[in-house]
Amino acid sequence: MLEIQIGDRHIGEDHPPFIIAEVGINHEGDVGKAMQMVDAAAAAGADCVKFQYHITEEEMIPTDILPGNSPDKLYDIIKRCELTHEEESSVKEYCAEKGILYLCTPFSREASDRLEKMGVAAYKIGSGECNSLPLVEHIAKKGKPILLSTGMNDMDSIKRTLDVIQKNNTPVLVNHCTSMYPTPYEHVRLGAIRQMMETFQIPVGLSDHSIGIYTSLGAIALGACAIEKHFTITRNWPGPDVPISLEPNELAELVKGARAIHAARGGTKTILLEEQPVIDFAYACVVAIDDIKAGDLLTLDNLWVKRPGTGEIPADELPRALGHRAKRDLPKDAQITNNDLG
Repeated sequence: MLEIQIGDRHIGEDHPPFIIAEVGINHEGDVGKAMQMVDAAAAAGADCVKFQYHITEEEMIPTDILPGNSPDKLYDIIKRCELTHEEESSVKEYCAEKGILYLCTPFSREASDRLEKMGVAAYKIGSGECNSLPLVEHIAKKGKPILLSTGMNDMDSIKRTLDVIQKNNTPVLVNHCTSMYPTPYEHVRLGAIRQMMETFQIPVGLSDHSIGIYTSLGAIALGACAIEKHFTITRNWPGPDVPISLEPNELAELVKGARAIHAARGGTKTILLEEQPVIDFAYACVVAIDDIKAGDLLTLDNLWVKRPGTGEIPADELPRALGHRAKRDLPKDAQITNNDLG
């Protein structure tokens, strides 16, 4: 069975989809906004709310690089959106009060160590850190489950990273991801979900940067056991990932749809016992289509098939009724029985 356990929650194909509301840094460094998003994510029915732990000086050097979805310098964005360790700890505690799992992505060795001191249940490793093997190994050695996003990586580089994690006997779930913001539907490539499940034999989810919830729901139909979507209270708020984020009503719809699709997924093509009431009226059986006298030859001129299917001879057995002599008088529309066949 392909599954991973975080706390008391089992995540895998045989369990309801694990829905992660990715706040990230949409709080813009405002812990009050972070708390509001915890409230909203919990109310929408999400299983987890995820943040990012940034210690800017420890994860990057000063740079003028502009991320593709913002006019501001990346360094300035990250610095502006930092929460203090005390604030991050208070957010985790608030999640516990609200009954929703707290998850966080560390972007540096120091951030992962601080999260370990906070007693996190698991670690999220983002796509940008997927092939940062020194950091991956540092986190894997802590022994906590890892959710690994894989944008900007191919199967070979993902395997290399998984080898680092799994040599430490660390449980891992892989999220398929495309690092485009937003991701055009034609670049989502949901087929990668089954590919990774079959190749790596581990649970696979989707970290979805496309607009709306369509591709997330499609991923669940294909076997994804976890869905991560950026989240905000309103897209009117500022924030680097706000334009591609779900609002609370959309997150609630994702949760509802994910559970429905999971319940509908799987199975084989058989006839259910519960279908019998419909079978009774929807199927047809052999009936007389004219008045028939005892001794008359039964042919297509006086026999055919009609609903309901409650007669003794089902429609698909009409040929075996033909060529017999009627044992009794049969009025038009009488359902033919085996005893009527002479």
